[in-house]
Order: sequence, then C-alpha cells, then structure tokens
Amino acid sequence: MSHSSNSNSLLSSDLLLSIIEKQAFGVEYQPIIALDNQAIFAYEALSRFFDDNQQPIRPDLVFAALHDSPLTLHQVELAQKKLQLVNAPSGKRLFINLDQDSYFQGQQGIDADSDNTYVTLFKQFSSELVVELIENSEINDAKMSLQMIKSMANHQIKTALDDVCNEHSMLSTMVLERVDYIKLDQLVVQNKENSSFLLLVNALIGYAKEADKPIILEGIETFDDLEFARSLGVTYVQGFLFKDKFIKVRA
Repeated sequence: MSHSSNSNSLLSSDLLLSIIEKQAFGVEYQPIIALDNQAIFAYEALSRFFDDNQQPIRPDLVFAALHDSPLTLHQVELAQKKLQLVNAPSGKRLFINLDQDSYFQGQQGIDADSDNTYVTLFKQFSSELVVELIENSEINDAKMSLQMIKSMANHQIKTALDDVCNEHSMLSTMVLERVDYIKLDQLVVQNKENSSFLLLVNALIGYAKEADKPIILEGIETFDDLEFARSLGVTYVQGFLFKDKFIKVRA
C-alpha cells in the first residue's frame, strides 16, 4: 500500500464512495512457500476492490485516495481486516498488511500503550498471525512502525517488514532489527543480474540469518526466479508462480 495521495486523480470520488457504500471488498490469500520442500508455510491476505461492473481496481489507487481522509481509511482498513481474518485458511500462519496511519487512527487513547482497535481484533484470532508493516517512505513512518512493533510484541503478535529493497523506500535499521520476518521486494528478482545491488541484498540476508529472522522473497514468477531464490538462500518465496494455490474471497 502506498502512503502517497498523488494518485487520487486516477480514482474518482464517486467510485471511491461507491466502493465504500457497497463494501465492494474482497481478499486474495497468496501462499508463502517454503523453499526447501515447497510446502505452504503461510498465506498473505491482500485487499481487493471492485467497481460497479465487478471489475477489479488497483488497491494502491484506493488506498492512496483513502489517505486524504484518515478516519475513512481506518474504517475501510478495519472492515478489510475483519474480512481477511474471518475467511483465513485454517491451520496456517496468516500475514496481513497494516498501514501505519490506519493503525494510529485505531488508537483508543492518547497514550501509546492504550488499547488499539486493531490489537483488540487481532487478539481474538490465532497466535499464528503476523502483521506486515509497510517499508518506510518517510522518517515519521519509521517512528510509527517502532511504536506498532512494540505494541504488537506486548501482545505476542509477530511482525514482518514488507517491501525491503523497494526503490521508493527508506530502510530503518531499528525497525529491521525489531521485526520477526523480513520480506524482500520483487525488485530484488527484477535486479538479479545487477551484481552491485546483490551485494546489498546478500548482506541483508546474511544479517537475517545471523539474527534468526526468516527471509521471504516476493515476485517469484518463473522457475528461473525460484532457482535465483535458492542461490540467495532465502527461507520462503511468494509470487505468481504459485497462482494455482491462490484463494479469492468476496465480501
């Protein structure tokens, strides 16, 4: 999900209102695959939205528009999370994205340790839940991420850092150190021939192994990508190569 709202012009206010009023929501569960035996380790729940003709709308455009109204963002995000949790495949870990801005709209008191709507919701479900934090695009995001990680840890909820190595992100070493999982952006696969870029990627993977933080590589679309993942030594992979295992649910 993007923190930017400069894509709003691509999504009309009427369409956004229709999505919200009709709850034209969905969720797609994408498997996270263990590289050693290709078994399903977990699923990631991804938000999906639809127009009046039941055609899919890019989620990043919807969330970009929603950022103009933090309260509405929170309401839509919360509805999405309830849908994702209730319909989650049983017996597997579930990774869910949670926007920093939306999380703090769910804060029920001025104190950082006060109850939060999302934490209250998450505690009703399995301990196998992992909350993905969007990689930081601004300094303030890192500060919010650290508060979120602390709050989740206080309630025994694991966290993952998403979009690591995305070209538009900033990497907070403190956030990296405190999460339980690290997810490498699909840009890593797209730059698999870039030897200088891979020096940094391999350094991150080396750190993750030493710190006992499983690495998930996104963007696996071909068997060549899968072999590349093996060469890096990541723990898990995710992508359209496994689309036959996707699970789609409509609200």
